[in-house]
Amino acid sequence: MNFIIPFLVLITIIVFIHEYGHYYFAKKYGVGITDFSIGFGKEIFGWNDRSGTRWKICWLPLGGYVKFFGDRNVFSETEQQEVINRYSDIDKKKLFILKPLYQRSLIVLAGPMANFILAIIIFFLINIFVGKDMTPAIINEVQENSPAFVSGLKNNDKIISIDNKKVESILEVSTFINASTSSEIEFLVIRDDRQVSIIVKPKLIDGEDSLGNSVKKKIVGIKLSPPSNNEIQKQPLSFSKAIYYSFKEVWFVTSTSLKFIGKMLTGSGDTSQLGGPIKIAKITGQVAQYGVVPFLSIMAYISISLGFINLLPIPMLDGGHLMFYLFEKVLGRPLRQKTQEGFFRIGLFLLFSLMFFVTFNDLKDLGLF
Repeated sequence: MNFIIPFLVLITIIVFIHEYGHYYFAKKYGVGITDFSIGFGKEIFGWNDRSGTRWKICWLPLGGYVKFFGDRNVFSETEQQEVINRYSDIDKKKLFILKPLYQRSLIVLAGPMANFILAIIIFFLINIFVGKDMTPAIINEVQENSPAFVSGLKNNDKIISIDNKKVESILEVSTFINASTSSEIEFLVIRDDRQVSIIVKPKLIDGEDSLGNSVKKKIVGIKLSPPSNNEIQKQPLSFSKAIYYSFKEVWFVTSTSLKFIGKMLTGSGDTSQLGGPIKIAKITGQVAQYGVVPFLSIMAYISISLGFINLLPIPMLDGGHLMFYLFEKVLGRPLRQKTQEGFFRIGLFLLFSLMFFVTFNDLKDLGLF
């Protein structure tokens, strides 16, 4: 229960925000909405609002959906006309398929964007009220014969960037090292009042994260510590800086995820680190034990991941719909039925394969394989 309850709270909020993004723009452009569901399957409870939308909570809490009035796939202008002829003039105004292409695109795009906005708001509040660590990353030990030792890193080197990412906190060093998708990492350090660039080839080892979970870690062989009293220096930020660092964090997570996808497609990515609902639930429960701020942080990171995944150009995801709209814009008409059905089969295969793979990883992480 320590894992399940925090996970249900987290996933409910993230899914609600995502679906509300779709809902808000659909209402803005006059699209009729019949259902707003958190979860799939049989309804647990729900209610109807004044406009006739059924708001409901369902048994399988691994997603959600907003169902539009007259919602269905329209493959061709002929079929579209057949659908349109079934409705009265009043109902036609509520049909999603009759809205301009830019409005349909914004409605679809609004879900993932809402997830990014949620993450920005969470990071902003943490930066304003809790603060951000600004402890300089100064090396106080280089392990003998380690990758860092061989490459020439030295004690008292101040790390200012890793792979062209500015290091502003001692806590960012490990993050940037393990987020690197390259076999070699460039460290830019200040030594004797001058900048020195050093290339380090890290070792990949089996280790544990701060929560005790098994992970693959990149090790370079350096130790860092705060310059005084061995304490991290968290500083509440001004409004403008809090906004800046919130956007910066969202961009870092998104760009790192994009690079990871690219490495997987080329066969060089570490797919053992991919996790599904079981792993997310486990980590959420572990983080929740440390308090509200860590819980909000993990919520922000998972919200970014949900927004990013939904933008991938895979049919059945929001990105897949946007891909179809792009084809419609270029061709001047929707794709034909057989073409869209082919895309949907590919998308379904990819999603089921991914679900199987991450579930296998989850069960392996629990020691069941």
